[in-house]
Amino acid sequence: MRTIRKLPWVTVFTLLILGVGLLAMAGPSMAQQNVLVAKKVATGPALDGTLKDIWKQASPFTFKVVGGRHLTGGSTDGTLRALYTNDMVYFLFQYKDPTESVHRAPWQKQADGSWKKLRDPEDKGGDNNLYYEDKFAILWNISSPAFEQRGCLSTCHTGEGKAFGNKYTKDAGERLDMWHWKGVRTGPVGQIDDQWVDNTRYDKDKAPEAGRKSDPKTAGGYADNQTADKKGPQFALKGNKPAPPYWIVDSEKEAFDDSKYKSGDEVPGIIISPFTGDRGDLAAKYTYKGGVRTVELSRKLVTGSEFDVQFSDLKKEYAFGVAVFDNAQVRHAFSTGVFKLKFE
Repeated sequence: MRTIRKLPWVTVFTLLILGVGLLAMAGPSMAQQNVLVAKKVATGPALDGTLKDIWKQASPFTFKVVGGRHLTGGSTDGTLRALYTNDMVYFLFQYKDPTESVHRAPWQKQADGSWKKLRDPEDKGGDNNLYYEDKFAILWNISSPAFEQRGCLSTCHTGEGKAFGNKYTKDAGERLDMWHWKGVRTGPVGQIDDQWVDNTRYDKDKAPEAGRKSDPKTAGGYADNQTADKKGPQFALKGNKPAPPYWIVDSEKEAFDDSKYKSGDEVPGIIISPFTGDRGDLAAKYTYKGGVRTVELSRKLVTGSEFDVQFSDLKKEYAFGVAVFDNAQVRHAFSTGVFKLKFE
């Protein structure tokens, strides 16, 4: 263990990718081979982020994710439950997280009266592991044969000029649907960010996110709370109260009044509002209690969007994978093997 601890994180990450990749290819006896069964109900649950009686009808599907920053031993355990009606599908996602991380890049007033945006001193660009948020993602196959065989590992690519790799599918025309819950940016407005992945390769200038893309929207989303010169916050919480919370809901923002704050006070660095349009397809409510996060979510079985997985054939099994981020921008824990959703 001493030797591993001395290795650069990107090296450890690469070794993990290779190791679990071999495990996933070793066959059913070694890799995780699990099926999440969705139970049909007449009426779906009202979302509030709790494990209500209706969820007792659905068998829990257990999983483990590995290789993540901050999580104890780099891994955590969780469960998924699924219900569906004639037109909707519902999921209850629970996993262990020892800390609730919401301190995402706030502004802090300095002793000289200036404002400083708090940053991870080790972040060289896109790798914030200090002033960030908790997240999770569920990745669904739309049209990737490689994902059907290897799951999430088929999309992870390291050693391409970007720390901790890139995400993209193998060939042109292959797509994945990514449901990306963000504890500060989407959780408080009751949504999951609806995104997708294609085969776009990483390019520092033309495609810095490689294959990761967002579904189209008509309005809403999140934006940095900053002045034009980026030297301080532009808006404030109601009454110009200092943080927490560490987000400002756009419909509640107020003009920033510097005189209301003393040295050490913080102001949220992000303004959020619900997505409308394709990107806002996923409703979600969450709770955090006793080191366990519970997220209850829903979506139409069939959305009609080319960027979404369509649960149109209830006799089919749908491949998916899971990732968990503990106060980490990119260094997430990931599932191995291939998970499947089956409608009972």
